[in-house]
Amino acid sequence: MLSRRLPFLRFSRHSLVPVVSFNFIAYLIVGLPMAVIPLFMVEILHFNTVWAGLAVSLQYFATFASRPQAGKRIDLRGPKTVVIAGLVLCAFSGVLLLLSGLTAHLAFLSLFTLFASRCALGWGESWTTTAAIIWNIRRAGPSRTAQAISWNGVTSYGGIAIGATIGAQFYHFGGHWGGFILIGTVSILLPLIGAFYAQGIPKVISLPTGKAPMPFWQVFRRVLPLGGLLSCGAVGFGAISSCLALYYAARQWPGASLALAIFGLVFVCVRFIFTQQIARLGGARVAMISLLVEAMGLLVLAFSGTVISAFLGAALTGAGFSLIFPALGVLAVESAGAENRGAALGAYSVFSDLAIGLSGPILGLVIALAGYAALFIFTASITTLGAVTLLALQKRLNQRMA
Repeated sequence: MLSRRLPFLRFSRHSLVPVVSFNFIAYLIVGLPMAVIPLFMVEILHFNTVWAGLAVSLQYFATFASRPQAGKRIDLRGPKTVVIAGLVLCAFSGVLLLLSGLTAHLAFLSLFTLFASRCALGWGESWTTTAAIIWNIRRAGPSRTAQAISWNGVTSYGGIAIGATIGAQFYHFGGHWGGFILIGTVSILLPLIGAFYAQGIPKVISLPTGKAPMPFWQVFRRVLPLGGLLSCGAVGFGAISSCLALYYAARQWPGASLALAIFGLVFVCVRFIFTQQIARLGGARVAMISLLVEAMGLLVLAFSGTVISAFLGAALTGAGFSLIFPALGVLAVESAGAENRGAALGAYSVFSDLAIGLSGPILGLVIALAGYAALFIFTASITTLGAVTLLALQKRLNQRMA
């Protein structure tokens, strides 16, 4: 009965899940240290919130830097090869995270190793997740682009939410095997298992189009307006991922990992239930509504006086952010042609990486200068600006898709 009401679920269960599982593994590894890196930086290594934000954001800078190459390699060599290489890089980041935990008594050595781990994880995430989306688009056909992108988002933020919850528990384990040592060990094993499993899934070769791939800069120019709008929504997620744990700690509230889990759970539920609205209402309209809901959630966080209201703010932020990437992503992928889907998705994703990467240190500075309420008001203003801009561009975007 549920599959009849949600054809997205019925279709995806039979053909998308095997490949999208690699995306889940990558983001589970992303989520494991997410809630505890700021605490490790401030409480164990004794650096300030700006350094803590930078430690979180380095992953996204690395993802940003590697997106163009990921898209090019996918279009030339196929997504399966890139998925396997990305998972191996994720495992290497786990090795470095383990070393960071082992050298915590040497603050600067631990910091350097942690930074290197974040860079390796960003590179591995970029290759794995971009290639997994294109692999599924080729398996399912271009008419299912929204479903392929959406399923990746379900596993992305579901993986982050689960990983953050598990990682918070691991971090507080006592004894020699607690903290980053246990998190790093798990971060090594899971991607290697995924890479082994990927070997058994057949490759999918894209049909020849007779057209030469465009240079990356031309693809980038085509997706620029959509990527800019994506950036406006991504800063809200940057505030959640980089600063929510510190916000809870500053208020002396319990439940920071639960708030991240609520964000991820609501995100996943909205993807399951409302993805079909992208085809029915159009990507531009869905994205505009989503940006406004996200801004509302950030404002609730800004003025929260209790743990419960903060949970509500995290839930609204997750609901709003959920459909922004696929709603605009469908437009971005289709704007560049079949022979450039990997490059288009890579170029489009760059904007999310850049926004989240810059948000860490910038939002850390906002906290230092004006506090947490100003942080969430600032990010809500940017998200609202994106909705207003999209309203002005909506007619042009609809004409492009007609």
